[in-house]
Amino acid sequence: MNPTDNEIAFVDTHGQLPPLWDRRVAFFANLLALFYGNELQTEALRKEVGEIDSYSARLIPIMNLLFHDSQNLLVLEREPDVSLCNYLKNDLGLSLPHLEVLPHQEYVEIGNQISKSQELKPVACLEKIKKLDIDWIDGYVTDEIIAGIANHTGCKTITTKVASRDGNNKLKLHQFLMDAGLPAFETVIAESPLDIKPCALELQRRGYRAAVVRAQIGASGIGMMRLHDLSDLETLPEIPPYFFFEGACLVQGWLEPGIKGIEKIRSPSTQLFVNDTTVYAYDMTEQILSQESIHQGNISPPPYMRDWPGLREETMRQAELVGRWLQNTGYRGTASIDWLVIERAGQSELEVIVCEINARVTGATYPSLIARHFLPEGAWLLRNLRLKIPLSTVDLLNMFEKPGHLFYPDKKAGIIPLNLNFGSDNLVHKGQFLCLAETTAACLKYLHLAEQDLPVQWDSDRD
Repeated sequence: MNPTDNEIAFVDTHGQLPPLWDRRVAFFANLLALFYGNELQTEALRKEVGEIDSYSARLIPIMNLLFHDSQNLLVLEREPDVSLCNYLKNDLGLSLPHLEVLPHQEYVEIGNQISKSQELKPVACLEKIKKLDIDWIDGYVTDEIIAGIANHTGCKTITTKVASRDGNNKLKLHQFLMDAGLPAFETVIAESPLDIKPCALELQRRGYRAAVVRAQIGASGIGMMRLHDLSDLETLPEIPPYFFFEGACLVQGWLEPGIKGIEKIRSPSTQLFVNDTTVYAYDMTEQILSQESIHQGNISPPPYMRDWPGLREETMRQAELVGRWLQNTGYRGTASIDWLVIERAGQSELEVIVCEINARVTGATYPSLIARHFLPEGAWLLRNLRLKIPLSTVDLLNMFEKPGHLFYPDKKAGIIPLNLNFGSDNLVHKGQFLCLAETTAACLKYLHLAEQDLPVQWDSDRD
């Protein structure tokens, strides 16, 4: 039974790590299960992001921070990189979990066997769960397969499959915002692709130049399509059928400078940790977004936060209400609230709107946990960068090491290659690079140094 809203505590830690899980877990890095069986949407994610099976290695450095046990098991979709693991363990002094590999297709096959009540073929990761005496199962999302594995191994899931899905559902969140009287985007509901044009026409009537179509479940820009010009409804793009996998879509007015008195827009994000009794807000970042609002990185703290008295207080006021809603769905674990902060002409206060909740280990969870572990009072910057010339991990680490830019705990500043994404040639094609320093200005300096160190194609990639 969930506690009532009055019983759910809300704690703003002001950058300090909250008390995280005191549990031993087997965490399945089921990144390709993000869309709960929507295979067409999953294929779109594969095509758009690329090298996706190596993204799950971002969990390696944070697993034993998120779950305070040295015997945790992390099940990856691809073999981890030995050189990077050695740097994380030997040079940074991080405790790393036990590692097993389970490609996505084998993960799906386990689910098929469980759903048909078949005897499971021997799988190393399932045997390891028993050997390590693990009690809890978790993943990026809790889908039917995670729930089946938990039942098969006699473990409990940290979040139920219903709560995982509901916590990531954009329509359910929008309905809560409206019911709670919180600011929300102007939204028209499209029950089918045939409704997109009438919805766009309605938003044009309300004064919008552009709109965005959002599926109820989406991530990394997949499940979101911008309608750039509402004045030309005959050339609207075709919305893929997978947008309607969960049911109706949201069609929302696109807020941008030049309409409705808007002069500037910012995109902060609040990092949450949700357990059975408490919602913790433990970090605040500014998101680095493409023109299509695709996530490309984060910087913490947001450089402008001190310039606007009351802004942080308003985000925390809304975060308390939204965090309690998330807790009441039954979701447990790390999450983020993405905001839109609007500066309008002639107004002395900023307008704050919840954009979405990502109820999972998000693109900001990894850098935030690592940064707050090493520099609780410092700043950090994460950037997703693609290399013009693919490199080996050893060569990449040496490129940072030689000029003294690689982070070590005793230096208090530098660059951590937090994760590396490999192509079919087993070379690094892109990665997530974390800059740590005392100030955001110093972090930006290290990002510039990364540009000098590496053969980088700048401002090019998404998370």
